[in-house]
Amino acid sequence: MIVVTGSIAFDYLMFFPGRFNEHILPDQLEKISLSFLVDDMRKVQGGCASNISYSLALLGERPCLMATIGHDGIEYRNWLALQGIDVSRLQICKDCFTASFFVSTDLDGNQIASFHAGAMSRARSLSFRHFPDPSEIEWAIISPNDPQAMANYAQECREMGIPFVYDPGQQVARVSGEELVRGLQGARILIANSYEYDLIRHKTGLDEGAILEQVGTLIVTQGAEGSTIITQEEGRRVTYEIPVAQALHVLDPTGVGDAFRAGLLKGLRVGLPWPVIGRLASLAAVYILEHPGPQPPPYTLEEFIQRYEQTFGPEPAIHAALLP
Repeated sequence: MIVVTGSIAFDYLMFFPGRFNEHILPDQLEKISLSFLVDDMRKVQGGCASNISYSLALLGERPCLMATIGHDGIEYRNWLALQGIDVSRLQICKDCFTASFFVSTDLDGNQIASFHAGAMSRARSLSFRHFPDPSEIEWAIISPNDPQAMANYAQECREMGIPFVYDPGQQVARVSGEELVRGLQGARILIANSYEYDLIRHKTGLDEGAILEQVGTLIVTQGAEGSTIITQEEGRRVTYEIPVAQALHVLDPTGVGDAFRAGLLKGLRVGLPWPVIGRLASLAAVYILEHPGPQPPPYTLEEFIQRYEQTFGPEPAIHAALLP
């Protein structure tokens, strides 16, 4: 079983037909006051945990979604269940709204976003201790969520011996260095994009070596430049450079990282080697770029394997893992 924790949200996606950096004056950063007139706005289903779970379901898993949703999210919950996601651990909060994510994207794919927690702030009431048999949990991911909930989950995973991925994501800007250090302790994997990783190192004072003393594997995603996996194998540090999967066209980057994490978890659960896991995750992510919103139209495992081989070449391990 894979347990996915994190936000469930409604995303308000907007497009700015210019470049943010052309309107930010470096010598006046202490008094920024900007308003961007956007050309388009769409409301879509999103949230880190639900996005990860959705792509995991496309990859043949039945993830358990442990999260909170508002009274306006009942229809969303029912839809997630229809996609093959276990929503038995999804708690409905009847006195508040579902979390909301407001993001504007410019011509270069840069984003400026705001997030309202809503029901997500209740996630700290959930617990891994409520599972009848926690030993059935093969992997858990702690993705962006209520900060106290993230801290609780990491502590519980350590105490209960549950292998977990620590993915602080957007919450790196919110939590302290001390909280980040506690969160990554004992994690099998720390994953972050390059900006978040730099911020983690700045806030914690830990360099790459010190971080790897706390976690088994470090994964840094770098957008169009691919991703880097740094891990320990037979007592030595090994680095894998993972290429991107080329998109047929690029529409919207929102949720790309969530699909990457779904591919990562799928590869981990079926025991693939790191280079194959990285390429699987890279391909899962590219489907998001090609469609508006963070949850792309369904694809079959046969279609996924065919595209993997067209992109990266034949890989027998993918066949065995995805079509056992």
